[in-house]
Amino acid sequence: MPDDGLVRRVKALACTAPLQALEDNKMSLGRVDANPYHMVELALHTIDQVAMAMDFDKGAEHSKVIEQVSHFAAVQAPEQREHDHRAVAEWVLHKLINIGTIDRGFSWKYGRIEGQGTYNRYDFAFKLLVEHSTADNRVYLRVTNEAINVLVGALDTDVESAQVAAEHKLEYLINRGRLEDAKLAAEQARYRTVQYGEYLRQYLDATQRDVRTVDWEHQVPKLLEEALEHIEERYRHESAILTNITEHRDRARDARKKQQAAGLVEIIRDCIHRHMQLQNWLQSAGAVFREEQDRQQFSGPPQRAAVDVFNQLLVPILGLPTGVAQAPVTDFFRSGVAPAPPAVTSLNTLIDRLLTVRSESSLYAGSVPVPDVRGGAEQPLFSEEDQRIAGKLLDLPVGETRTLTALLSEARGHSPAVERLVLHDAVHAFSPALSEALLRGDRSLLIAVPVSGELDSPSAGGDELLLSRLGLENSGGELDDGGLREKEFDE
Repeated sequence: MPDDGLVRRVKALACTAPLQALEDNKMSLGRVDANPYHMVELALHTIDQVAMAMDFDKGAEHSKVIEQVSHFAAVQAPEQREHDHRAVAEWVLHKLINIGTIDRGFSWKYGRIEGQGTYNRYDFAFKLLVEHSTADNRVYLRVTNEAINVLVGALDTDVESAQVAAEHKLEYLINRGRLEDAKLAAEQARYRTVQYGEYLRQYLDATQRDVRTVDWEHQVPKLLEEALEHIEERYRHESAILTNITEHRDRARDARKKQQAAGLVEIIRDCIHRHMQLQNWLQSAGAVFREEQDRQQFSGPPQRAAVDVFNQLLVPILGLPTGVAQAPVTDFFRSGVAPAPPAVTSLNTLIDRLLTVRSESSLYAGSVPVPDVRGGAEQPLFSEEDQRIAGKLLDLPVGETRTLTALLSEARGHSPAVERLVLHDAVHAFSPALSEALLRGDRSLLIAVPVSGELDSPSAGGDELLLSRLGLENSGGELDDGGLREKEFDE
């Protein structure tokens, strides 16, 4: 026999799957060490923050939710950095929104026993957090019904009955003095109030889009009447609970009990405030319906919906054979591509084109010139002889010193190119690459240090340099903490 209760429990379990997946995939954070964080707790805390900040026309801001969740993450892992806490909070929020998918939703496979004992499979699509834009072009976060069910643990229950049961349970716990359990029951009652308001907001949003999609003749008036009765009963009940818990707070001598009672007072006051806010929206719902009815009645026929190229064309066509898919693709491009303007727009243009003498064009464009690349290589700036002479001048004996002025004077006797090479190598010797020389196995290294006085050269200027060669003992060099140790030497 068909079991609807089993289907409801499977759907309820599906709503918790994205939270469990956070714990399994937390190692994908990369540079952040995610082991100290409990992702399920952070996800529930994120949903809690969004639910508490929700209003009828607004929701929670991304930055404030990330800031609150990062504080909770800091309590879980105090040894981590503040940057890591914020990165984890932002990652959890994006996963709950399911950023990166097309519809930003989750899907779960479930089965149902139909008539004749057949078993069919279906897709259950749901969301936990959604982004909602307002009239002032701002984007807020809102929780869905599935997220509230996951948060309060009351899956697939009626809003009215859950509210009544939660408040009776709250009154019972307060009378018994179990304030810690009473706080949890009060928070659950507040979540149910948020969910009830979300139902009303969805009806009003659907009315603003198309008033014909909402049953304002029977369904919505009945809902508004029941909601007003619900608010009246809840207000009386919560006012009595508020009076009772206030007296309990004043009589309590234990500091912990007094603090718990004060927290309950704040929660009950917030529930009463939300009921008053819901009442204002209920009283204005009729005016919203009449305004939308008048606006949509005189706004003309509805516009044609835009085509979803990816889901309505590309995905179905990819599963078709080539011969069958050619016809719809051709029709799409014929209607989707803008028409090309005609080349001839008047009779005069047509006559000019017909009387124009055609130029005889050859079959080929002509001979293609072949570029001569044999002598195209650039000549080197310095010859091998220049480099040999410069290297000989700078090949000083180990321990012998020469001034750069003397070396340049000797180099000018050969050629200006030799002088430039000597100057180039001397400048690089001012900050020599010692580690590279050791790796190459060089026996000596040219070094240069500044001395008092100026360089005496007609082609260069600057401070005088004293050049010498340092003997390198490759066998004695060792690596120690990323640096090299070599023999000390005198300038």
